[in-house]
Amino acid sequence: MAQKTDPSASTPAEEPAWKQRAVERSTKAAKLRAEQRVERFLDAAQAIITEKNTTDFTVQEVVDRSRQSLRSFYQHFDGKHELLLALFEDALRRSSDQIRAAAAGQSDPLDRLRVAVQLLFELSRPDPGAQRPLFTDFAPQLLVSHPAEVKIAHAPMLALFSDLMTQVEEAGQLREGVRPRRAAALVMQTVMFVAQSSGVAEEDNAHPLSADEVWDFCAMGLAQP
Repeated sequence: MAQKTDPSASTPAEEPAWKQRAVERSTKAAKLRAEQRVERFLDAAQAIITEKNTTDFTVQEVVDRSRQSLRSFYQHFDGKHELLLALFEDALRRSSDQIRAAAAGQSDPLDRLRVAVQLLFELSRPDPGAQRPLFTDFAPQLLVSHPAEVKIAHAPMLALFSDLMTQVEEAGQLREGVRPRRAAALVMQTVMFVAQSSGVAEEDNAHPLSADEVWDFCAMGLAQP
């Protein structure tokens, strides 16, 4: 006759609540420390870029400036490329937040999209007086060597324009047959390319495009006639 077994005997007892709380508290503390270390590395790298006006620096310089260890650096980053990528992604995220906040000031969906297009154009234009080697040096190289990473970095901006385009569609202001997300990608890429192209020599660009002209061009292909 088979011996009956107690089902509870083979089931591990649930951890006490105090232990769960202790582990959760420890995990949160470790995560916070890691985030603080990462921020110190990013701040150090950004300070060096600003001082040198170039992305030509070494990991050791970043480690020294952050007053942390080389071992700690490689616990969080594979190398310099990943560090620069983090800075690039963060800059694009902050630009997206800035554009979203500016667009939110408009009540009409089409006006929100207009503000977003115009501000993206202005933010993307080369500024000889600004120190932006992440965009003038690193980004072009990244586009050629790691296009998938560029796509990921631009995800917050694409999400913003997709949201704005969807709002225009829901308000009945989008041209029939236009697909919001695809239109958002086309608009975003067009605006950024045109803005960056406006940095050519003055004699070749005697009549540079304005943000209003860029918006008028986009609106003709998007908005209801």
